[in-house]
Amino acid sequence: MLAALEFPPISHLVEWPAILLKGTPLAVNKIVLLEWLAVALTLAMFIPTARNFRLVPAGVQNLVEAGVDFVRNSIILEVMGPEGLIWTPFLVTVFFFLLFCNLFEVIPFIQMPVTARMAVPMFLSLVVWVIFIFMGFKSQGFSYLKNTLFPPGVPGALKPLVALIELVSTYLLRPFTLAVRIFANMLAGHLLLVTFAVLSAALFTLKPLAVVLPLPFAMLVLMTGFEVLVAVLQAFIFTILIAVYIGGAMHPEH
Repeated sequence: MLAALEFPPISHLVEWPAILLKGTPLAVNKIVLLEWLAVALTLAMFIPTARNFRLVPAGVQNLVEAGVDFVRNSIILEVMGPEGLIWTPFLVTVFFFLLFCNLFEVIPFIQMPVTARMAVPMFLSLVVWVIFIFMGFKSQGFSYLKNTLFPPGVPGALKPLVALIELVSTYLLRPFTLAVRIFANMLAGHLLLVTFAVLSAALFTLKPLAVVLPLPFAMLVLMTGFEVLVAVLQAFIFTILIAVYIGGAMHPEH
């Protein structure tokens, strides 16, 4: 019985061998293919909609307009204000790309969230890191360093300590923490789904334990629905944090 409950090593769940161009720096594995698919799906939503825009939306245009309005009203205007509307194309693209990457976790025969590999969220985080630092110097000049390291209202005796904390947290750790947040959540959800899937499959083959099969299977169904919610939420959190970082760089605190 115990042999049937053997779980695959975690390394087998997150490491994918190369499929194309094996042994080269340009090797392509399942994760890379899923990234390309996420890009293709994002483009497939927006390009035809832009070319065949209708005053009365129908089909995919309804989804596109709902997504754009959601990012525009719930993220950009709330966090960055009207001046942040220029970032609408970038933030909408990031949101939908991450959403597709996350939702692959619950798609049959795919069942792998791209963001459960650190390389993808880390690359996006580094891009955001470069953008908000650039926007900070562009909007505030060299005062950006002063405004970041020495927030207003800090007592003089604490300024050196606060400056050190802000230097580390803003310029060194921010891209790492931004990436780890979505990576850790999606990886944890992926491992839970695999656990309940393996448990359900194993118990299905063990007649003496068939009586408890509904419990792990019910948990698998519930966790799948929960992970859909997590996929949307993590894409939203990542996008809103981008808006917070860029908006904070554009507008110094007073």
